[in-house]
Amino acid sequence: MQAISAPSERDSRIRSLFKAITYRITGTVTTALIVFAVTGELAIAMAVGIVEPIAKIVIYYVHERLWELVPHGTIRNMFGR
Repeated sequence: MQAISAPSERDSRIRSLFKAITYRITGTVTTALIVFAVTGELAIAMAVGIVEPIAKIVIYYVHERLWELVPHGTIRNMFGR
């Protein structure tokens, strides 16, 4: 069984933020390309590409920080492993 990680081994808030940003860049480019492919409208693709990452960075960051509240090994222990 793996021991619970010490706080120093967990992701820092700034690391979580940078992970969120790089993840969203990838997702936003993909979304903008899909919007452009579906609509053929560059202006719509760019508008979606601007609004979408702001919302999703905030959501991802909150999600990441909430998971940091769950002690490592908790999920594994729930299933008896």
